[in-house]
Amino acid sequence: MSPGKRFFDIVLALLLLGATLPVIVGIGLAILVIDGRPALYVSERMRSPDRPFGLVKFRTMRPDPGDRGVTGADKADRITRTGGWLRRTRLDELPQLWNILTGDISFVGPRPPLRAYVERFPDLYAEVLKCRPGVTGLATLVFRDHEARLLGACTTVEETDAVYARRCVPRKARIDLIYRDNRSLGLDLWIIGRTLGQLIRQRRASATTRR
Repeated sequence: MSPGKRFFDIVLALLLLGATLPVIVGIGLAILVIDGRPALYVSERMRSPDRPFGLVKFRTMRPDPGDRGVTGADKADRITRTGGWLRRTRLDELPQLWNILTGDISFVGPRPPLRAYVERFPDLYAEVLKCRPGVTGLATLVFRDHEARLLGACTTVEETDAVYARRCVPRKARIDLIYRDNRSLGLDLWIIGRTLGQLIRQRRASATTRR
């Protein structure tokens, strides 16, 4: 990561933390009151092929000691009362401002993968993780909705894992490598802007549906 990109991350993270702190506290309290403890969920992810870290999110699912792999329809019944809304709006990712400040992730980059997939595809992730993982990225913009549809049709942990490994990992990696080869501050700003635009459209569509 270049010094300029790191400086940008720190400044923007501090500004957003100051602006969203009441929202973060409010969401945390709402989870505690409605769904119980804990309010936060820490998932092991990989910053590089040999360097794990704890990715922090608001908890959106009921705890399961045997939980593993990515989320598909097989885990749908564990999503909490507030979790569905947090996932749709991506507000569950607000605590990742802490991960940005600690340097584990950036605002823009490939989504940090689970250890199991890094170990299964070491050569692929050795290239993808040459970029610092991010909250959003080019693959997130291009492939997120399609990935959700693919995994949403899976009904078992094994099926979810197979579909993700076969149909998601290679496609996302190709897009992440396009970002790696063309990354710049201008591209990062464009990705952030497009991500915000998607979130605004999703919230408007959700509000219209409720009416």
